[in-house]
Amino acid sequence: MRKKQLTDHIEWNKVWNIPNQFQIILGIIFAVLAMKGFLIPNRFLDGGITGISILLHELFHINISFLVICLNGIFIYLGYRWIGKTFAVHTAIAVILLSIGLLFVEINPITSDKLLIAIFGGILMGTGVGLVIRGGGVIDGAEVIAVFTKRKIGFSNSEIIMLFNIMIFSVAAIEFGIETAMYSIITYFTASKATHYVVYGIEEYTSINIVSTKHEEVKNLLANVMGKGITVYKGERGYLPGSYSIKADCEIIVTIVTRLEIKQIEDAVILLDPKAFIYIQSIKEATGGILKVRYDAK
Repeated sequence: MRKKQLTDHIEWNKVWNIPNQFQIILGIIFAVLAMKGFLIPNRFLDGGITGISILLHELFHINISFLVICLNGIFIYLGYRWIGKTFAVHTAIAVILLSIGLLFVEINPITSDKLLIAIFGGILMGTGVGLVIRGGGVIDGAEVIAVFTKRKIGFSNSEIIMLFNIMIFSVAAIEFGIETAMYSIITYFTASKATHYVVYGIEEYTSINIVSTKHEEVKNLLANVMGKGITVYKGERGYLPGSYSIKADCEIIVTIVTRLEIKQIEDAVILLDPKAFIYIQSIKEATGGILKVRYDAK
């Protein structure tokens, strides 16, 4: 019983966390500005449920707020079942606020230039979506569709969303013309890039993997000089063409940094060992350990 009470308390605090709610509200403001000021007046589509809502609104003149609520409702339920209660509550709040904003906020079209509409509409929409994601929810059920469908048929999230959007833009090309569909694709591409930047930002974490014969010096540099947390894997190096049978034990040193620090660490390692093998991998998220420790040269 106490465990359930503790779980409920944690969930409640996550739901009503003020920074999360602020990000959701700010994200909705950007999304409403994008849709009312750029996309809807010009029949430009975004991807996912937002794109379907605008499409149905233009084809059948159904109230856009009603469509946003109805089309996302089933995905809020699926999100509750497959992702969690906190996610579902945040998504429900975001969708309701978006519907209210679309219903009551009136914005005159900001520009008639199609390229500006596609680019700035996409930037604003992507920024809004990204802020809502940072707040713990979504305003587009396509993300939930991807998670749900992936478990059923095995396609990746990107493949599922891509197929979903191909159908939307194909209908847009038939109904509104190929030019509008192409501009809508620019809008979606811009929005997706803006979303990625807002969610991960310039501090997107990166894994740096280093193989060096001077591994002790490299470990000392990273841990004691730069203040980085490191992990060391035991491995083998060699197996080269022409000398396949020659091999040697080695240590693979791994540290997690932000992408702003990559060049600094690469230069320092190469200075120690010009023949060091360094490869870099992007990672979506990292928690715990020693992260974001600032290094000030002395």
